[in-house]
Amino acid sequence: MKRSDLLERMLNWKCECDILVIGGGATGLGAAVDAASRGYRVILLEQHDFAKGTSCRSTKLVHGGVRYLAQGDVSMVVEALHERGRMRLNAPHLVKDMRFIIGNYRWWEKPFYAIGLTCYDLLAGRKTLGRSLPMLKRSVLKEIPSLKHEGLRGGVVYHDGQFDDSRMAITLALTAIDKGGVCLNYIKVDCLLKDATGRINGVHAVDTLDGKEYQIKSKVVVNATGVFVDDVMKMDECDIRRKVRPSQGVHLVVDHKFLGGRSALMIPKTKDGRVLFGVPWHGKVVLGTTDTPLNEASLEPRALEEEVDFILDQAGQYLDRKPTRADVLSIFAGLRPLAVPTHADSKKTKEISRNHKIYRSKSGLLTITGGKWTTYRAMAEDVINQAIAIGGLSPAECVTKNLRVHGYTKEAFDENDWNYVYGSDADKIQKMIEKEPSFAEKLYEGYTFTAAHVVWAVREEFAQNIEDVLARRVRMLFLDARAALKIAPKVASVLATELGKDEAWEQEQIADFNRLARGYILN
Repeated sequence: MKRSDLLERMLNWKCECDILVIGGGATGLGAAVDAASRGYRVILLEQHDFAKGTSCRSTKLVHGGVRYLAQGDVSMVVEALHERGRMRLNAPHLVKDMRFIIGNYRWWEKPFYAIGLTCYDLLAGRKTLGRSLPMLKRSVLKEIPSLKHEGLRGGVVYHDGQFDDSRMAITLALTAIDKGGVCLNYIKVDCLLKDATGRINGVHAVDTLDGKEYQIKSKVVVNATGVFVDDVMKMDECDIRRKVRPSQGVHLVVDHKFLGGRSALMIPKTKDGRVLFGVPWHGKVVLGTTDTPLNEASLEPRALEEEVDFILDQAGQYLDRKPTRADVLSIFAGLRPLAVPTHADSKKTKEISRNHKIYRSKSGLLTITGGKWTTYRAMAEDVINQAIAIGGLSPAECVTKNLRVHGYTKEAFDENDWNYVYGSDADKIQKMIEKEPSFAEKLYEGYTFTAAHVVWAVREEFAQNIEDVLARRVRMLFLDARAALKIAPKVASVLATELGKDEAWEQEQIADFNRLARGYILN
């Protein structure tokens, strides 16, 4: 289904729906899936591309949150662990079990972490991914050969989930559409509509691709715009107290050799008190993350020099092969939409809740913020339950706990072949190549991305430009920014053919992407 087909579906509804969701990140897309799967007429509008913001910039983990267990937030950890299990069952082609190793360099660390992580397993109940166990030194080094040998006494292994965040977001959009919903990227909401009594009954929105304007009526409007929820709330009440405090997390992507195995590294306590991860991902390693309070939100946040130095320094203390600035293939920053507490604001983001919060304004605007990728489904269930009450909709039970997402397949992962992220759609891509053999051309040596994946991104996944393809459909910008720059002209050519654009458009696209990609390269 093309974007134009979705616009037509919306027009066939006379631009009227039961629930309108603003925001195409994890929370908004989850809400759209929940609403559509219950049988409601739902429209989701995203001002840019799906998962453009925070939802494509995570640490790529589906986890309960070991650090929150240490802080005593047991209820949040239990919820996240159960949701982790559901994500694994409902999207097995995107979520997999990952072994995490904690190297022990002090005598007390092995029993301490083994006991704590056993509690972590017990809290997961039947949805556990595997047992936490102590390890001998030789076993630790077999799993992470590049871990610092000197002083290593052994370690502890535990299990958590790993996934591709933007691919999950695209999958959720397709799932909502499969269930009869409408999910549209590049449509910006610029005004909330109200009836004579002051109650919100829709939005005014602009298609940023062609300038067309739409007035869309809805029985309830959900604000799920992440770090931008305050902006939407101000459309409703100009003097509203802010509800979100952004916290920046930075990640560095380096070659797989810096870990050397398939297991992930978890450093339980860095000098700022945070956990640091080294996570294998699509043949590379993601190192992160930081926790820097910010006052302003941006669609393209940039890493601070001190954040880069912090990650390199802390990773270097645990790895025999210490990464340097020259080793960084890509750097990306994301903003966590942390819900501000009701008491006086704090400069320490660890004191700001990781739980999600829902606010209902006097005019009926429903705003959800906070949370994390792992709990997106539970957040969606919560907000849609409230939307049903506000909108006076006929009650319908949530079905997403056991809802298989688009592309569901239980076939084994082949991590050396990009096609696994498409699940059952991979066969359709192969048939497309059989019809047009030129689509099999690889975009860049050493990667399995092909021209077919670009074509598929346009025809089936609503990609509109180079950034959509290389940042969120095939992830090249996040894996190797310099390689992404080199293949941008080739991608632009395929896009121009598919979208019916001219050479001037191609050149503009290449220039825009070059400016963007330089922000992912560490100088």
